[in-house]
Amino acid sequence: MSSTVPFEADGVRGVLHAPDGARERGLVLTHGAGADCQAPLLVALATAFCAAGWCVLRCDLPFRQRRASGPPHPAGAAADRSGLAHALAALSGHVRGPVWLGGHSYGGRQASMLAADDPAVAPALLLLSYPLHPPKRPDKPRTEHFPRLRVPCVFVHGTSDGFATPAELAAAVALIPARTTVIPIAGAGHDLKRGRFDLAPVIAAL
Repeated sequence: MSSTVPFEADGVRGVLHAPDGARERGLVLTHGAGADCQAPLLVALATAFCAAGWCVLRCDLPFRQRRASGPPHPAGAAADRSGLAHALAALSGHVRGPVWLGGHSYGGRQASMLAADDPAVAPALLLLSYPLHPPKRPDKPRTEHFPRLRVPCVFVHGTSDGFATPAELAAAVALIPARTTVIPIAGAGHDLKRGRFDLAPVIAAL
């Protein structure tokens, strides 16, 4: 049977999902600005990936470790990226092979920025509801680092997400020189709670 246990080491806090048998590959998953590692979306993803043989660490970003609620502050974004790097290093000690990196909304944005600065940090990214721009503000794109992304990126995005329409996301993804995959969730918003969310294609895409 697989195991799910609290994880805390070297400034990393979260929950570890460990599969039976050999741990050949891992995945670090983190949350959005208004959530933590107990977010139902992360729990569902971690459970599904673990069932497929992945070792998964759901982790709290440093801003969430500092306080139980409230959004992150822009001045702390670099620390959040550093926290993701520490989480990747921590999980690598539990698996034989590479460790992927993923996150929802703000967590995914920080994951992508970390990978743009250091392509060796992870072999691929899983970006859930990437916050392409603030709602109703397409003039404020968050894509300045996309041309520097050199690792494959899998985007999972609701077709009713106010942070990016399907057309806006398609145009933004074209800026990335690495391989990209977009998995649309029909009818889902930013939280991905609505619509048919089949996890099998997400797992297969990585």
